[in-house]
Amino acid sequence: MRNALPFYDLDHSKRLLMEDGGRRRRWWRTVTLVLVGALALGLGAYFGQRQLGLGGAPGTGRDASALLAIALPDADGREQALGQWKGKVLVVNFWATWCAPCREEMPEFIRAQGEWGGRGLQFVGIAVDQADKVRQFAGEIGLNYPALIGGYGAMELSKSLGNQLMALPFTVIIGRDGTVAHTQLGPLRDAQLRSIVGQLL
Repeated sequence: MRNALPFYDLDHSKRLLMEDGGRRRRWWRTVTLVLVGALALGLGAYFGQRQLGLGGAPGTGRDASALLAIALPDADGREQALGQWKGKVLVVNFWATWCAPCREEMPEFIRAQGEWGGRGLQFVGIAVDQADKVRQFAGEIGLNYPALIGGYGAMELSKSLGNQLMALPFTVIIGRDGTVAHTQLGPLRDAQLRSIVGQLL
């Protein structure tokens, strides 16, 4: 009698191979999606930064006369025309009391205004906020420059100046000649601020 061959379940083996192949395909599909997503985010951040003026500020050199023609109320309800500061180095900062990064950068702005205000530097805050909240916060931190109330319509204004993501804080620096010298989405750090403003004063 011949020795019996070992039992081999062909159907079971096929199922195992198919399951293993399915797992491999799912793994590669996941890896591919992750890589594509990472690439998309990277490209989006890169082109978003270029569009918004981070690092290269491609929107600089534009005429800021439309912005300087705007008048907004301050926290006490008095209309303030941005054109009154024409001829100065004007730093227009879009912010809100509920925006943590906005609050963090403002002490640096206060110091810069106090140090360079006599040399022709003027900060102006445009708040995407309510007057009472702005007035209270300004008193708490000792704000030494005008805080104008733009409400949520100020986001559209910031978008027209390059803030396509409509995020805060967003800062526009205008030279004495009335052209945009720099735009910044996100906090403007002290060293960067001093470097830019120092060249314009």
